[in-house]
Amino acid sequence: MGAHRFYYGKPISGTVYMFTFGLFGIGWIVDLFLIPQMDAEADSRYAEGLLDYNITWLLLVFAGIFGGHYFYMRNWTKAILYLLTAGFLGIGIIWDYWTLNSQISSINERN
Repeated sequence: MGAHRFYYGKPISGTVYMFTFGLFGIGWIVDLFLIPQMDAEADSRYAEGLLDYNITWLLLVFAGIFGGHYFYMRNWTKAILYLLTAGFLGIGIIWDYWTLNSQISSINERN
């Protein structure tokens, strides 16, 4: 599905993977070798702090339609809106796949 690409801060290739099933399976094999490098780049790019990236991403993937990740991030307004509108009818969830790392990083930098 390409979720690992979004997680490591590569939204364009994540979107391509999402719509092509990992470049028809070839991308998954290539990523076996690229993931250690993507992990190191993500560690240096995003700020550590109060919010855990793993928990936030799991909440987006499994409870994003209910705003679970926004409840965890203590963004109550968006959390309630997502809960009432099914993640802005799914469009908000796609937007969050693209921007979640920067949202978490900015919150962690403030705290």
